[in-house]
Amino acid sequence: MDSPHVSVQKFGQSIWYDNIRRGLITSGELHDLVTHGGVLGVTSNPAIFEKAIAGSTDYDETLLELSKSNMSAQELFEAFAIEDIRAAADLLRPIYDRTGGDDGYASLEVSPALAHDTPGTIAEAKRLFAALDRPNVMVKVPATPEGIPAIRSLIGKAINVNVTLIFSRDVYQQVAEAYIGGLEHLDKSGGDVSKVASVASFFVSRLDSAVDALLEESIRNGNKEIKQLLGKAAIANAKLAYQDFKVIFGKSAFTALKGKGARTQRPLWASTGAKNPDDPPWKYVESLAGSDIQTNPPAINQAVIESDLVFQKQVDQFPGSTVLDEIDLEVDFQRLERVLMDEGIQKFAAPQKALLALIADKRSAILAT
Repeated sequence: MDSPHVSVQKFGQSIWYDNIRRGLITSGELHDLVTHGGVLGVTSNPAIFEKAIAGSTDYDETLLELSKSNMSAQELFEAFAIEDIRAAADLLRPIYDRTGGDDGYASLEVSPALAHDTPGTIAEAKRLFAALDRPNVMVKVPATPEGIPAIRSLIGKAINVNVTLIFSRDVYQQVAEAYIGGLEHLDKSGGDVSKVASVASFFVSRLDSAVDALLEESIRNGNKEIKQLLGKAAIANAKLAYQDFKVIFGKSAFTALKGKGARTQRPLWASTGAKNPDDPPWKYVESLAGSDIQTNPPAINQAVIESDLVFQKQVDQFPGSTVLDEIDLEVDFQRLERVLMDEGIQKFAAPQKALLALIADKRSAILAT
């Protein structure tokens, strides 16, 4: 019988691992996940690095070596992160080669402080991509109004981009158009469009949590008939976005580039951990099976492995065309998208701030000894 990860791969779907830390690499655990566990890529974010550095001694030796330098806390963090992402990319390189550049990527995020700074995002992404110096790395850029033009510019410079914090179909379409526009610029400037890759990271469970909170408030106020809508918004939204993906990348604007070797910007389902304890942990993995990429945190990845389920293609099975229309009567999706974006940036900014303070404190303690 196929393993759960193999069963989704049969439909062309990849599992990427939403986790990174030094010990994961040095212990051989990541190697085992890649070699035997069906993991085809790695993603990171400031919260993941904060947990890795604060929760282990993995980085103390490197910090000791660098503590007497004039590097800032931000520069020290980048030194740690770049070393980890390079190592992960090297481990994933055989997958990158075998899949012709479809999988095998490791991602590093630009500073959350630059989320509303287009020139700053472009400059930092260029610098990080050059420092990583691997063909199979991606720089993560949030899909803020200021991030969209940065994405177009970076793709036009042949820099691989993992677009993060996408919650709505409208923003997703802007992201896809920015990618295609960047490819067109790259092509017109004489660049090789086959050498650049991008994914669009659509967050799912966070949307369900936010929508359900609003629906539950309405239910408490007496609107009992909407109870059947709980837990359905994110999957319906994601499945419609997947249909958008097929339409956008089937149009002539992209097919002309595809003829020159350009690859599609693959949808990536992020935030795949089920937040409702009544739901199985693999809820979103199962419901979106048969799409392109899912990135799973460790607990969800392990739950999928242990489930022994053989997943079937479900991404094209839409759960009723009126689901989002009914929810739309209760929820202001445009306002909610802005709230979720702001919360998402803050969820990365707060850990990064705490991490930099921790690095500064550890450095001071080392220098004082």
